[in-house]
Amino acid sequence: QAHVAESGGGSVQTGGSLRLVCTVFGVTSSDLCIGWFRQAPGKEREGVASFVGGGTISYADSVKGRFTISRDPAKNTAYLEMNNLKLEDTGMHYCAAAYSFPECNRMQTTVNVGASAKATEFRLWGQGTQVTVSS
Repeated sequence: QAHVAESGGGSVQTGGSLRLVCTVFGVTSSDLCIGWFRQAPGKEREGVASFVGGGTISYADSVKGRFTISRDPAKNTAYLEMNNLKLEDTGMHYCAAAYSFPECNRMQTTVNVGASAKATEFRLWGQGTQVTVSS
């Protein structure tokens, strides 16, 4: 059964770094797209970064220059390197995956424009991993 698993969250001080890992199980599509989303307490879930198609990468403005998304197609795994973490990066971080053109296009757009995403927006979602940044 297809599902997503995330890992790598934790607690760091401002300026610190974390690496999140997302692995997609049960999907072998070459059109797989993977995105990272986060949700702070009391706020909507927002797009952070996405890897779509053969290598189209998108970032929310708030993380550009600090976060890097990468992917290992052989492992169906995506990574999110988060550097220079800020207090506002705190929240539950979710990985989403899809493999249809409309979903992947919507994922890229959601991240690019900083839009919110519903929990049912994309085909597969992980349980989330908590990132806490403190001063």
